[in-house]
Amino acid sequence: MRVIIEPNYEELSLWAAQYIAYRIKKHKPSPKRPFVLGLPSGSTPLGLFKYLAQYYKDGTLSFENVIFFGMTEYAGIGAGDPHGFQYFLWDNFLKFVNVKKEHVYFLNGLTTDFAKECAAYEKNLHKYGGVHLFVGGIGVEGHIAFNEPFSSLTSRTRATMLAQSTIHANSRFFDNDEKKVPTIALTIGIGTMMEAEEILILASGSQKAAAIQATVEGNLTHACPASCLQMHPQSIIACDDAAAAQLSQKTIAYFKELGRHSI
Repeated sequence: MRVIIEPNYEELSLWAAQYIAYRIKKHKPSPKRPFVLGLPSGSTPLGLFKYLAQYYKDGTLSFENVIFFGMTEYAGIGAGDPHGFQYFLWDNFLKFVNVKKEHVYFLNGLTTDFAKECAAYEKNLHKYGGVHLFVGGIGVEGHIAFNEPFSSLTSRTRATMLAQSTIHANSRFFDNDEKKVPTIALTIGIGTMMEAEEILILASGSQKAAAIQATVEGNLTHACPASCLQMHPQSIIACDDAAAAQLSQKTIAYFKELGRHSI
């Protein structure tokens, strides 16, 4: 595991965008050899999306041969619903770059057969030979995607109940009304995610500090799903100073020194 610690949200977003651009360019994607990228939603990646869109506008990065996978969707919410993650990603990022619609895969929240929909999602992942880079956020209690605490660390893409803490956090997208937030969602599984070549998790703000400490320095446990990243051969936690605040000073010093020598 690598831990990147930047001073603030803006510099964290810039680092993440530069790293993703680096990974795409290094891969040299082509129609027969696309780069497969998993995308998160929520407020944390907004800065990252801004920089990636600017790289495309500047002509320094193309997404023509990039395959995108959204990681989650609320049950009962369709593609055109502004509360949905598919809508969010198109509205905040995908519409600003040269993505092909046939290169974008989402879980269908309006499905009447959760198992069939999730199996189809996994089949599409395998069609491209797996994911090169999954980018995600982290919940205040350590959830990744919608893999809530005590999710199996070998779980596959599935429908799951949302924890009250997640419903509360996401109510800001539903007029701050928790009753409007769906209680079931479709999510990529932890086991599915762990099959990716690389995983990059972003965290900003003091409210994420306990989760980052548990993920980096705590025990491997399904009580903190993100701790599974300790077992991944190429995982990166990228956070700002506020999110890193509960790490030991020794850990912070080590990773800040290490970070000076690599992208």
